[in-house]
Amino acid sequence: MEYVLIIITAIFVNNVVLSQFLGICPFVGVSNKVSTAVGMSGAVAFVMVIATLVTYFLQKLLESFGIEFMQTITFILVIASLVQIVEIVLKKVSPALYQSLGIFLPLITTNCTVLGVAIKVTEASYAPDGFEYGALGAAVYALANAIGYGLALTIFAGLREQMELSDIPKGMKGVPIAFITAGILAMAFMGFAGLFQAAE
Repeated sequence: MEYVLIIITAIFVNNVVLSQFLGICPFVGVSNKVSTAVGMSGAVAFVMVIATLVTYFLQKLLESFGIEFMQTITFILVIASLVQIVEIVLKKVSPALYQSLGIFLPLITTNCTVLGVAIKVTEASYAPDGFEYGALGAAVYALANAIGYGLALTIFAGLREQMELSDIPKGMKGVPIAFITAGILAMAFMGFAGLFQAAE
């Protein structure tokens, strides 16, 4: 039941983009089309889950040597390596998706959602009552956050595609209406917090 709670909380209540406001740059930059958003979500999910697992064990190693202060730089190196792998695979398998993601694919390296999730796992702050779930809990938490990120990105991309067909005043077209829509979407997701508190 605790794992289900982690999944629901990470996807809906504490959505990494809409509640914690991490990774806003690719959220706004890649959300012009649903197909691009889905591709970016897949790339981020792969990097997030693998990076979280690798950094989980790496943190134990850093702690054993007493060099926990190297955490951030070490985590960024792991994430950068994984992003390079994703880039190479996407360039070979789907050149069209690789082109459409453009500069935002290498920016996964500095996407604070990936780093934020990895750091939260090492602090075990995602677990209720600070309970340590181990590697499986870390993987579940990372996957749930990746799904939450993908859900928010895909919904936002769908809304932006619909807005392209709508009659929007000239001064509001593009980024201004996108930010207003993102704010309304964030408020909608914040409603889940009240729903689950009422259920408890």
